[in-house]
Amino acid sequence: MISEEVKTAYDNFYTNSDVAWRMLGAKYKAQNIVDVCKAIKPKKVLEVGAGDGSILHFLNEWKFAPELYALEIAQSGVDIIKDRKLSLLKEAQTFDGYKIPYEDDIFDLVILAHVLEHVEHERILLRELKRVAKYLVVEVPKDYRFGVDSRMKHFLDYGHINMYTPTSLRFLLQSEGLEILQDKVSMTTPETVKFNEFVNRKAPKTFSKNLKIELEYRIKKALGNFLGRKKQEQFANAYTVLTQKSDSNLHIF
Repeated sequence: MISEEVKTAYDNFYTNSDVAWRMLGAKYKAQNIVDVCKAIKPKKVLEVGAGDGSILHFLNEWKFAPELYALEIAQSGVDIIKDRKLSLLKEAQTFDGYKIPYEDDIFDLVILAHVLEHVEHERILLRELKRVAKYLVVEVPKDYRFGVDSRMKHFLDYGHINMYTPTSLRFLLQSEGLEILQDKVSMTTPETVKFNEFVNRKAPKTFSKNLKIELEYRIKKALGNFLGRKKQEQFANAYTVLTQKSDSNLHIF
């Protein structure tokens, strides 16, 4: 179970942080989820660690599934989710961060988007998610870079206590008996970078800065397409993967 201090921190996050910024990020996270789930048609979908419901807003708008459910550790997040009046949302409630208050195999799909990097006991949570659903979508930021330990304070300030690469996330999921069906690497879009630079950080908006942001994105995109998957994973800012329960005996007991 998570501590009261952590719950309070997230309560403050959802009441204080910028709505426009969260919605912008959520649009791309929701699109990544839709992209990796094209081969399945889930009816009952649960988002765990749903925050303020930003991702659910887009999944509801795009009619991703007939029934949406949400679990979140912060009561303030649940309150905002309910205030959204999402037409396909059946239930939103708080939970203790690990124990999913639903019976076995009740959902077709569970979504865990930008949550795992915050979780102290990853495998305990993954086993619970696997218990309640056939399919699981996980998206994590690709925070890991060489020398990341020198920026520890930066990541801990965001609550990121785990670092992933696409390779290490695949290892974690497969070692927990999850079979990888589809995945996607993605870079932060120029729209998002500009918002962060010019709105969040209040940097002067110049033609040269705009051009630099656009060019950097396009060059990395082109290089990734030309040099292949390894280079795409190196440039990625996020990694999204769809898994299903596997009969493999690889997982740890």
